Amino acid sequence: MAASETARGVAPPARTLPSWITIRPPRGPAYPEVRGILEDLGLGTVCREARCPNLSECWSAGTATLMLLGTECTRRCGFCAVTTHWPRGHVDPSEPARVAEAVRRWGLRYVVLTQVCRDDLPDGGAEILTETVRQIRREAPGTLVELLIGDLGGSSDAIDRLWASPPDVLAHNLETVRSLSAGVRDPRAGYDRSLGVLATARRAGPAGLVTKSSIMLGLGESEAELEIAFHDLRESGVELLTLGQYLRPGPAHLPVDRYVPPEEFERLKRRALDAGFAGVEAGPLVRSSYHAEELFRAARSAAGA
Repeated sequence: MAASETARGVAPPARTLPSWITIRPPRGPAYPEVRGILEDLGLGTVCREARCPNLSECWSAGTATLMLLGTECTRRCGFCAVTTHWPRGHVDPSEPARVAEAVRRWGLRYVVLTQVCRDDLPDGGAEILTETVRQIRREAPGTLVELLIGDLGGSSDAIDRLWASPPDVLAHNLETVRSLSAGVRDPRAGYDRSLGVLATARRAGPAGLVTKSSIMLGLGESEAELEIAFHDLRESGVELLTLGQYLRPGPAHLPVDRYVPPEEFERLKRRALDAGFAGVEAGPLVRSSYHAEELFRAARSAAGA
């Protein structure tokens, strides 16, 4: 699953959580509007499918992270709440237009799109991803687009297809440190493959493309390993980084090794900024798409763009 941002799962019962992790109930006038548009257009979101703890905040603010290529993933990662299924090459050709219509109706300045992994497709779904961005450019030309992709099988040709209608931000999640990657992610994923995807996007993508990644904390990583991961991401040209707490979706998923306190997130944020990232969002409930527009614009402002 590409958006492990989302696929980090829902929180366990409140009595087992530390005091600094609080999941808010839905509220605000925008919440029913977002839900209504999603239901009307038959769209999936990583918010629901991966049980994101920020669903209430984001939907109440009038936005959601849209999931492309269906809602079932061909991979099974140990942290992910998304259903695993092999769709046998089926895609819905109407999905790009429906996504673009939702973006237009919401009147968004910034939208995050993610995907389920589709190893049953020769291009990993790159054609649908590109067509969705193209449709959004047509229906909502003023909207900035962040595209959070899977590894597309590690294919540089598949990645190159995205440049026919490129996003403003190309994101792909490293997920965890090297030593934990094989035990956390599906065997078809990999630490070095992810770095390769990000390096390819940096090298082959259009001028002005921003690259982004995300790491989960609380799986057993050390601070020294995280600093190596920061270095590896910077070497691959990644500009934006998010750090968040892994929350276990259910008993069949990986257990939480520990809950990282807010002050440690702040320290790691400073370490990441010292490593050279243009922007870093870090906190217990941070996910890849959390405050995505703010992170992007702050980084652009800091760069004088």
